[in-house]
Amino acid sequence: MTTTKHHSMNHEHHTDSNHSHKMPSEEHQHDDHMADMSMNSEHQHDDGMNMSGMSHHMHMSDDPGMASMDMSDMKRRFWWSFGVMIPIIIITPFMGMSLPWTLTFPGSIWLTALLSLLLYIVGTKPFFDGAKNELKAKKPAMMSLISMGLIVTFWYSIYALVVNQFFHGDHIMDFFWEFATLTVIMLLGHRIEMAATMKAGDATDKLRALLPNIAHVKHGDMVMDMPIDTLTNDMVIQVLAGEAFPADGTVISGQSQVDESLMTGESKLIDKAENSRVVGGTINGNGSLDVRLTQVGSQSFIGQLQSALSTSQDQKSRVETLADRVAAYLFWLALIFAFAALVIWTNITGFGAAINIAVTVLVIACPHALGLAVPLVIQRTKAIAAAQGILIKNRKALTAANHLKYALMDKTGTLTNGAFNVTRVVTHDFDETQAIAIASALDSQSTHPLAKSIVAYAKTRQAPKLQATHVENIAGYGVSGMVNGAHYLLVSARYLTENNIIFTPLDDNGSISYLLEHQHVIAGIVQGDTIKDTAPDFIKQLIKQGIQPILVTGDNHNAAHVVGNDLGITDIHAQVSPQEKIDLVAEYQKRGDVMMIGDGINDAPALAKANFSIAIGAGTQVAQASADAVLIANQLPKIINFLHLIKNATTKQTQNLWWGAGYNIIAIPLAAGILAPIGITLNPMVGAIVMSLSTIIVAFNAMTLKY
Repeated sequence: MTTTKHHSMNHEHHTDSNHSHKMPSEEHQHDDHMADMSMNSEHQHDDGMNMSGMSHHMHMSDDPGMASMDMSDMKRRFWWSFGVMIPIIIITPFMGMSLPWTLTFPGSIWLTALLSLLLYIVGTKPFFDGAKNELKAKKPAMMSLISMGLIVTFWYSIYALVVNQFFHGDHIMDFFWEFATLTVIMLLGHRIEMAATMKAGDATDKLRALLPNIAHVKHGDMVMDMPIDTLTNDMVIQVLAGEAFPADGTVISGQSQVDESLMTGESKLIDKAENSRVVGGTINGNGSLDVRLTQVGSQSFIGQLQSALSTSQDQKSRVETLADRVAAYLFWLALIFAFAALVIWTNITGFGAAINIAVTVLVIACPHALGLAVPLVIQRTKAIAAAQGILIKNRKALTAANHLKYALMDKTGTLTNGAFNVTRVVTHDFDETQAIAIASALDSQSTHPLAKSIVAYAKTRQAPKLQATHVENIAGYGVSGMVNGAHYLLVSARYLTENNIIFTPLDDNGSISYLLEHQHVIAGIVQGDTIKDTAPDFIKQLIKQGIQPILVTGDNHNAAHVVGNDLGITDIHAQVSPQEKIDLVAEYQKRGDVMMIGDGINDAPALAKANFSIAIGAGTQVAQASADAVLIANQLPKIINFLHLIKNATTKQTQNLWWGAGYNIIAIPLAAGILAPIGITLNPMVGAIVMSLSTIIVAFNAMTLKY
């Protein structure tokens, strides 16, 4: 992590902004905070990856035993195992039957055993580790089922090899072929699953990156730089212009304006003076402040956000999938039937024949098809969604998208464009086009979003291009300059009030700048955020799908209701803090599954808490790291299409699970000899053939998923 240096603020007439700056890359995370505060600032930050906030690290944190397995390690294990499998399936009979390509030779069985031992060492570790975790949690599932198949097929084959080579008697069939293919197919399935689950990084780490590395701690008249980990309550720190507050506290001296979009999602600058409360991670504006710390570390606002995120993400990662439940049932089904067959057939035919039947039951239970049933559908879903501009990050949350009842959504940057535009110009006995031209001249050298908006508006109105001279910043209020020999001011309402200038305040929710000629107000320029073109259609389609839209924003009640009413949203919650957003998600979850859509840091805990969440691609990396999917395409209705895709994918997963597990449900009892009294048994070779066909059907069915 690096610290960020910001230069002083310039044109302060833009301080009434409700704009929430949420940029796509956390490489400029601190710059985001200052975007609405500094008109000609230079930023230095060198933090993390780009690509819309998405890092290409993969994870399997929702799969027991796989959390420590990175993608490169899984890739190496797969290709080594695949290379070892090829000679095994060439020189080894399939269920005792030679296939057209089988090439046996003297000593080939020993080579098979040696290669299988190598495969056992290289390819089985991920599954054994996972099985240990499942059994330790007393929840055997897919890892346990796979491990049982691997152990039985390998060690029984070693037993068969020894008996066949050194003892005379009936030939015992080995399962080296089945062991090799099971290992590679399972590695393939989990590699697909890992590749289908993108990780944007740990959201809690990204929150931590909002804080500086050091704090300027005051000791009398001396100021010392100390790591923020050493800060304690009641310390007095100095926060310079443009710096982030390292912890929560109370101002004891100084005056400034602070960007608190971290908490509210709206980049309206807030005046801070003695006794004002400040929050760690927010950005100081144009003045220096001395702050007495009141909450540091885990007790601070950022610390509490980190705790809320961790709790919500852990809860979601523990959600049990349908595939896990099916695997758990098959695990116990196979064990029960194998044990029962061993006991019953020992009394009927003797232990030697009984152990063969029990092993056949366990081999039949090997989840070749089941292990690919879900990963192949996930991979197909991911590919289709990515082509439509949506990146899937958490596969487990996808099932929740089938039962959504409520859609909570942020306002700025989600339903609105998150960029200011001139919405209204009010003049007082002055030409409107001329007023815009003068304001544009004063703002022409600024890079502030509001200033750029005025300049852009002047171009669309084809206002004459004027030249401003002697342009000066009025710290904390606005800008002044000479245009065509006359002196003009472009300032905030606060400047007018404090200088006792008579004016009629404009009643509007946007950011208002007043243009003065020789201390007389001649125009008011209103700038505000605008609703996205796709938002009205999106809200209508949500309602049509039976999902109730709910607006949840940190902005004021007036601005929230304007947007809500325009979009037909009746359930509106304004001036909501991040913790209150979590509480709202939890409250609605009592009535049904909740989808959360947002793009800001203040949305992150709610995104993590919701049953299913989507971050807007132009938002912060903290939001993207917390969400289950990221909407890269700036088209809200694509979310509706995505929900349809998920429903289709869930249907495919269910079909595949029936193909993969349904075969076992029938084959396991038959292999155990449950119908032997009436002459019906399952030949192991027939069972293996059906198992192979089931795998092919599962793969084909997954590929037929359409958008």
